[in-house]
Amino acid sequence: MMYVLIVFLPLLAALIAGLFGRALGDRPSQLVTSGAVIVSAVLSWIALYQIAFQQTTETIELLKWIDSGDFDVSWALKIDSLTAVMLVVVNTVSAVVHVYSIGYMSHDPHKPRFMSYLSFFTFAMLMLVTSDNFVQLYFGWEGVGVASYLLIGFWYKRPSANAAAIKAFVVNRVGDFGFALGIMAIYFVFESVSFSEVFAAAPDQVGQSFEFLGMEFDVLTTICLLLFIGAMGKSAQLGLHTWLPDAMEGPTPVSALIHAATMVTAGVFMEARCSPIFEYSPDALLVVTVVGASTAFFAATVGLVQNDIKRVIAYSTCSQLGYMFFAIGVGAYPVAIFHLFTHAFFKALLFLGAGSVIHAVSDEQDMRNMGGLWKHIKITYVMMWIGSLALAGVPFFAGYYSKDAIIEAAFAAGSGVGQYAFWMGIAAAVLTAFYSWRLLFMTFHGEPRASKDVMHHVHESANVMLIPLYVLAAGAVLAGFLFYGPMVGHGYEEFWGEAIFLNPENHIMHNFHDVPLWVIAAPLVATALGILVAFNLYIRRTEIPGQLAKTHSALYQFLLNKWYFDELYDYVFVRPAKAIGRFFWTFGDGKVIDGLGPNGIAGRVLVLARRASQMQSGYVYHYAFAMLLGVAAFVSYFFFFFAGGH
Repeated sequence: MMYVLIVFLPLLAALIAGLFGRALGDRPSQLVTSGAVIVSAVLSWIALYQIAFQQTTETIELLKWIDSGDFDVSWALKIDSLTAVMLVVVNTVSAVVHVYSIGYMSHDPHKPRFMSYLSFFTFAMLMLVTSDNFVQLYFGWEGVGVASYLLIGFWYKRPSANAAAIKAFVVNRVGDFGFALGIMAIYFVFESVSFSEVFAAAPDQVGQSFEFLGMEFDVLTTICLLLFIGAMGKSAQLGLHTWLPDAMEGPTPVSALIHAATMVTAGVFMEARCSPIFEYSPDALLVVTVVGASTAFFAATVGLVQNDIKRVIAYSTCSQLGYMFFAIGVGAYPVAIFHLFTHAFFKALLFLGAGSVIHAVSDEQDMRNMGGLWKHIKITYVMMWIGSLALAGVPFFAGYYSKDAIIEAAFAAGSGVGQYAFWMGIAAAVLTAFYSWRLLFMTFHGEPRASKDVMHHVHESANVMLIPLYVLAAGAVLAGFLFYGPMVGHGYEEFWGEAIFLNPENHIMHNFHDVPLWVIAAPLVATALGILVAFNLYIRRTEIPGQLAKTHSALYQFLLNKWYFDELYDYVFVRPAKAIGRFFWTFGDGKVIDGLGPNGIAGRVLVLARRASQMQSGYVYHYAFAMLLGVAAFVSYFFFFFAGGH
């Protein structure tokens, strides 16, 4: 019963606020949705203790969903250690976001609708992480896609918000198409979509291949790559990442929920869940490693030059997801989930802290128009410092334990792609530390760059917004220290049980504890270097960043324009698609279909009618003459075809 409540309380709250919000009013809607998710969060922590620390698992069948011939799908809740961790992540962050939103959205006229969307988003993610089969997984997968569309475009009167929502939806559909093909391939090969049946049969498909277009393809590798395409879209990996920064158009609590606990983590969770398949496909894992490492570096470079406070943190999310994926690529699935777990706390802290800053400076988001704020919003300042320390991996904050473990695992992999991931991870660590402290220094230090009127109204946020920050700050400080041992230490096997599968030949979880000292020290040196450079450029020598931007204008514009991915996609995909659409619209639909079809027939009828009407003169002798012609034609026809035949 507890697990059913965890999953369905947010849905119930979403329905109440969505259907009856106007009747109930703003505050009851906020209390219902926030209360439901808080209860789910508390129960999730109890579930984590029962499942992960007492080594129990449960599968709760709710109902028969699809029963058609041999295709049998139930709606069931699969509760194991991996699910329990995700329940804690999703519900804890969602609970603090719900409470935070009471203060942040206080002036919005559509509070019930907003709270309903948040709760629905939470439910969709819970359906995803509790799925017992691939169809249910896809149901939750698309559910968070729909919810993200609603939330990103919440302020629908803004053209930019509508464009961002559509972009997120379309880009994710590209990845979801690959994901759907992967699920179809799984059913075709295994004749089942149940996790337990598919995973049990996966070893039997090792070495099996199929022919396509005259070429042989490995079955498991093909399935894994198709699933990974889905993960690339949902978790914003290089190539399908373009939607994530634009998703900042939604309210800040939405940004925190999407980037910290839901949606973007779905891809990481899915690949960890599918570890029994991925472990038998080294080629697919190689691709995952390369893409993840490249994403970590790419996003970190773009984050260096962004001026929107939320965009900096968004690219940070993209970069950290890259870390999680290359951890999966080298076979360190528990380490990836551990970083997902810690990252949820400090990334949500950074987003909500940024929201507190934006709230304080009259909705300004450009860091170039801030500065000198630390004296006015000291609590928010401290919270942002804690989040940045955790993100940069400074000892002994949460990110220090999880991010460093990923970098060490990449080195311990002992492969070429592992080395690539290691050095990309080190480079990204330098850049992460730099842009984190660039954000802090530009926002809180130096002379105020906002107008006197804005500075006059700068104030600390209300307690309803600060208390969630305290909760997340506690997680950003303690989550790494408390959970390192159980999740990735020598007792990881007892914690995860059968939730995550590691091939007997995969010794990465033991090997990464035995890396050389310089490998352990490298991330710390990288972090220190990034912080020192940021301090020198934005505190001591503030004129240098502008000079560097002018001196290296080509590189600066390249990074500022996000490696021109949007422009490239516009040229390669958008413009040709519009041209093809315009051709089919004007020529195919307008001239051919309408021209020869309805419009053409209608036009010919009008012409004939017009000519026929001209024959109606009103004179009897004209009609008599026409009748005479008709009789003559009839008689001629009769004699020609019938009388002539005899």
